[in-house]
Amino acid sequence: MPIAISRRLQTVAQYVPDGFRLADIGTDHAYLPIYLVRSGRIPSAVAGEVHQGPYQAARGQVEKYGLSSRIDVRLGDGLAVLKKGEADAVTIAGMGGALMVRILEDGRTQLENVRCLVLQPNVGEYLVRQWLMEHGWELTAESIIEEDGQIYEILAATPGDGYRPYRKKPYPQEWLLEIGPFLLEESSPILLEKWNQELHKLNRIRDQISRSTDPEALRKKTEVEEKIRMIKEVFTCLPEDKR
Repeated sequence: MPIAISRRLQTVAQYVPDGFRLADIGTDHAYLPIYLVRSGRIPSAVAGEVHQGPYQAARGQVEKYGLSSRIDVRLGDGLAVLKKGEADAVTIAGMGGALMVRILEDGRTQLENVRCLVLQPNVGEYLVRQWLMEHGWELTAESIIEEDGQIYEILAATPGDGYRPYRKKPYPQEWLLEIGPFLLEESSPILLEKWNQELHKLNRIRDQISRSTDPEALRKKTEVEEKIRMIKEVFTCLPEDKR
């Protein structure tokens, strides 16, 4: 019986190397590991879930597809479900960047033998890129897609020089961490749409803050104006056909 997965998960799946043992953290219904095992891309997977409801749903889906011998569904927090050396690739998708960083930081021991990370933060991509850069994970590829009105970024990384993607680029490191070095180089229409949306949102926030005399609001206004300046400068630096 076939299994259909979202375009978001298909994009995550494309970055998982063939033949790698997978750990899918925050697996929800285990759609991603089921898809990869059934397609013959990977031999086995650990599917980790911290919440009892999704854990039971994942177990049910794995049993439904007859994959209980190849996909081990485990209840636990983050990478704590994984023993060192059990997985070659780790996927984490569909959560905030701050939570993702906490999971990666808490699970550094379990990551020692992992050869590939594929991460899809819903927000806070900057935090994820920064953690990878500072902890010896080299960003190797990025994708940005739009599905059902939502824009998603997918990041792939391998052990290496975390600073390499941010060197020899015509942009400050801070910009590249925020926007993504590979995404900025490609400058796809979806990326520009995302940052145009962000620019409109920041302009509204600045207008609202401007009505306040509270010192904290004034500090926030300075932060917002700095981000607006960054986005406008990035757009100015792009070739005209990509602005």
